[in-house]
Amino acid sequence: MSAASRRTSGSTAMDDYLEQILHLIEAKGYARAVDISRNLGISQASVTNMLQRLDAEGLVKHEKYRGTILTDEGHRIAGEIIERHETLTRFLRLFGIDEETIYRDVEGMEHHVSRPTLDVIRSVADALEADPALLEKVKTRI
Repeated sequence: MSAASRRTSGSTAMDDYLEQILHLIEAKGYARAVDISRNLGISQASVTNMLQRLDAEGLVKHEKYRGTILTDEGHRIAGEIIERHETLTRFLRLFGIDEETIYRDVEGMEHHVSRPTLDVIRSVADALEADPALLEKVKTRI
């Protein structure tokens, strides 16, 4: 299976793991199953199973008791997931939506939004940020 087709058929759970691994590596320099388990609220056994699956897919290198690193492809995908998350969050914040709602909504949307749709959302957010009068005009219609 090619990387491109693997990306399109990736699961929400795989996305969550890749995103979490990248966050941990950026924060601590490494990602351990125990940290992933704690952050995702999932059993360590389930985390280990998913890490083995991600390793088999070529997205991470997982060594028992040593930690997990992202492969180049895993890093690319994790970066795209984080970019989607940040773009959607930035867009919704423009409208004053409370953070809890934004978090909940973005967690659902980030796994399903296509690249073309994300590009539109980013462009609209950029335009609204550049033109506060337009943003206020749009807000009055909501």
